[in-house]
Amino acid sequence: MLKSMTGFGRCEIANEERKITVEMKAVNHRYCELSVKLPKKLSFYEAGIRNLLKQHISRGKVDVFITYEDESEGKACVRYNPEIAGEYLKRFRQMETELGLENDVSVSMLSRMPEVLVIEEQSIDESELWQTLEAAVRGAAEQLVKTRTEEGERLQKDLTGKLDGMLAAVAFIENRSPQIVAEYRRKLTEKVNELLGDTRVDEGVLATEITVFADRICVDEETVRLKAHIQSMKEALAEGINIGRKLDFIAQEMNREANTILSKSGDLGVTNRAIDLKTEIEKVREQIQNIE
Repeated sequence: MLKSMTGFGRCEIANEERKITVEMKAVNHRYCELSVKLPKKLSFYEAGIRNLLKQHISRGKVDVFITYEDESEGKACVRYNPEIAGEYLKRFRQMETELGLENDVSVSMLSRMPEVLVIEEQSIDESELWQTLEAAVRGAAEQLVKTRTEEGERLQKDLTGKLDGMLAAVAFIENRSPQIVAEYRRKLTEKVNELLGDTRVDEGVLATEITVFADRICVDEETVRLKAHIQSMKEALAEGINIGRKLDFIAQEMNREANTILSKSGDLGVTNRAIDLKTEIEKVREQIQNIE
């Protein structure tokens, strides 16, 4: 399905411990350019985020903004080191025996010894955090793709209408070309008769002049190729998967044929249609710049 390169996506996932919000906006670009802005605590996951985005996006400049709120941040736990406490108690008893002192060690006293009780921040489960972050990024990316697809449908409808209008202009040129030759023959004959009067005109010379004129204004090859390009673009639009670059190339070829028709034209009607063709082709090229 045809997709635009412009779009917006947002997803927020929250639980008792944390809240992650992902927003992304995309505009047209020749290549796939990802800009990811995220908190320092999540920087470890940037490579995974980029790989995930590339599964949904092939072209366009995409800005990704990630915010992270950790409700467990600042919460601490007390860790007890029994080995160190046992070592302290062992030494206290050794001192009691060697020095003949009363052993008045209590639990509260032992707990105040260095490293027996250590206050630590609660550790983060990296695997669980990535699952939440991945779900938020994927949700925002899917929303982005949805808006791109909706815009792509509108682009496809607009482009198809413009291509149909171009086919009508080409048909006019094809129908008009034989009439131009006939009108030229009539005008040339009248001019020669006016100049020569009753003198007989050499039909061979007249036919040669008309043939040269017809060859000079002939645009049969150009119209055939132009219709083929229009059909190719329609087929590509129906295919709709990563076709932006292909459509741009076809539009360049269409513009080349329209230029040739315009340069050969000596008829006002054909000239006007050729100008209309160039105008529509330029509009098509502008629209194509926004297709993924």
